[in-house]
Amino acid sequence: MKLLRIATRQSALALWQAEHVAARLRAAQPDLQVELVPMTTRGDQILDQPLSAIGGKGLFLKELEVAVLEGRADVAVHSLKDVPMELEPGFALGAVLERADAADALVSPRYRTLADLPDGARVGTSSLRRQAQLRALRPDVRLADLRGNLGTRLGKLDAGDYDAIILACAGLERLGLTARIASRLEPPGWIPAVAQGAIAIEYRAGDRATLQRLQPLNAADSARCTGAERAMNRRLHGNCSVPIAGYCREIESGLELTGLVGDATDGRLIRATAQGPLDAPDALGEQVAQLLLDQGAGDMLHASR
Repeated sequence: MKLLRIATRQSALALWQAEHVAARLRAAQPDLQVELVPMTTRGDQILDQPLSAIGGKGLFLKELEVAVLEGRADVAVHSLKDVPMELEPGFALGAVLERADAADALVSPRYRTLADLPDGARVGTSSLRRQAQLRALRPDVRLADLRGNLGTRLGKLDAGDYDAIILACAGLERLGLTARIASRLEPPGWIPAVAQGAIAIEYRAGDRATLQRLQPLNAADSARCTGAERAMNRRLHGNCSVPIAGYCREIESGLELTGLVGDATDGRLIRATAQGPLDAPDALGEQVAQLLLDQGAGDMLHASR
């Protein structure tokens, strides 16, 4: 049997995603043996500082990419929202799986919605995107940093450190924790992270045999929509140190993309929406980015960096 080795982080959610990819690959290609290569990344190790202060979400990828580059693994599985807009030289995305729920979730043992939170409630999130939208909708709440894997974050909430926290619906659902979702924060009122809910597989560019193995898992609709979002983010030079959100969906006439740039200190938000054909997601992303820049998003982003 042919062997394919998957580099993955060791968190419960990352392992679930890697196992999901492995199961899909085995089902599509019975002649393929798939093994996981779990490892810890710098992003997993440094938990006392916001990601934006220590190098961004790319810290979740580096060790995995080194394993692929050195031949200890053939591919790496990531949450696509963690993948930088520009990949390291020598790497490419071989597949984007069917996207799960892209929405954020309000998680609280006592309160069902953002409107239910009392004045001055303590809400945990280290995401500048989430902080900007929270400040716009509930300027009275107190925002507090929250890092760690999903279990750690939920444990801090249950210990009473926060009145509520904001997490991704997809992660909770994948780990069987849907019951923890008090309410969904979804478009158009709330915009998720670019590519949130999608799993991507990274491989060595030029490795055609591996790419051929991955292609059956690629979901064209998810790849188009996340591609438009990532093109917008690329044009805005986005990373986790700036509050950018984006959500694309397929409509009858093609694609519709909504982008948002915010200010995590005062809750100012700039929005833009445009539509385009199915076969031009990058052009749509660049169009929405330009609409945001035309409204002054560039100054806001510069101030955030």
